[in-house]
Amino acid sequence: MLPLCFANPGEELIVKKVGGSQEIRLHLENLGFVTGGKVSVVAEIGGNVIVNVKESRVAISKEMAQRIMV
Repeated sequence: MLPLCFANPGEELIVKKVGGSQEIRLHLENLGFVTGGKVSVVAEIGGNVIVNVKESRVAISKEMAQRIMV
């Protein structure tokens, strides 16, 4: 398991765990980051990570990406 921010662009991964406070976990879940869900990193730009999740492209901060274990 490693944080999403360390994943290679283009690699399809499975979310193993989402950490952080209840509020942060709920926010990430609403964006589509749920345990067992598929994600792939598109790029890392200006401290943000661009991710494909649930057929959508989402930008999250590197701090948020560190809480998502894949």
